[in-house]
Amino acid sequence: MKILFLGDIVGKIGRRAVAKVLPDWKEEHDPDFVIANGENLAHGKGFTRDTLDEALKAGIDFFTSGNHIAKKSEGLGLLSDKKLPMIRPANYPPNVPGDGYRVIEVGTTKIAVINLVGRHFIKEKFDCPFRAFDDILKDIPKSVKIIFVDFHAEATSEKVAFGWHVDGRASAVVGTHTHIPTADASILPKQTAYITDVGMCGAVDSVIGVEKDDIIAEFLDQLPRKHDIPETGQAKVNAVMIDIDKKSGKAESIERLDFVVEV
Repeated sequence: MKILFLGDIVGKIGRRAVAKVLPDWKEEHDPDFVIANGENLAHGKGFTRDTLDEALKAGIDFFTSGNHIAKKSEGLGLLSDKKLPMIRPANYPPNVPGDGYRVIEVGTTKIAVINLVGRHFIKEKFDCPFRAFDDILKDIPKSVKIIFVDFHAEATSEKVAFGWHVDGRASAVVGTHTHIPTADASILPKQTAYITDVGMCGAVDSVIGVEKDDIIAEFLDQLPRKHDIPETGQAKVNAVMIDIDKKSGKAESIERLDFVVEV
């Protein structure tokens, strides 16, 4: 089972970059399932029906998210739709709309996709993602061998610790949120594919996807500014391709895919 996962898609430039790059990647690598983190689809924070539909048309099958799900009220409301191909972190309080994980049929194979959010350096207060994973695993039928986790977190130490915590119990753990790709893609000893952060699909000429001049000014004078997202120029598309054995659920390989395209 080949799963292609794309890092956080940031705004219009990220959506358009994915639309340009993904068809070629699908032809070259022939993934069985394509997942992306979609919490930044709509101008960098949150998502809407239109932005989600645009990304689906580009070739993405399913979306995870993170701590920005409530930034667009429309998107938060959409999470109540069980047909929506998106989940939100499972360790949100239980009254928040949406599913924290979902079991999906890809051909004749079932895949459990789990979304979790970290707690360190994130202002919202979430339940423990480590215990949340343990609880979810008890609910997933034993017949489901492939367990895929998007761990949306700021602290690299928290992500690395989580990877070790689930090694051998999850097929793959991909880190998201920081928009900065890491060079530690690996197969852990008990055959869990792991990477601390996949990166983003967004503007190269930016600070993690946001207009760089405004962010630099904020650091210089500590005054808040609107965070605008570049809409044209060079865009990077960061992703990983993970190959998982269908019968055992053990990861066989993980490979970074990175491309820069003009939008």
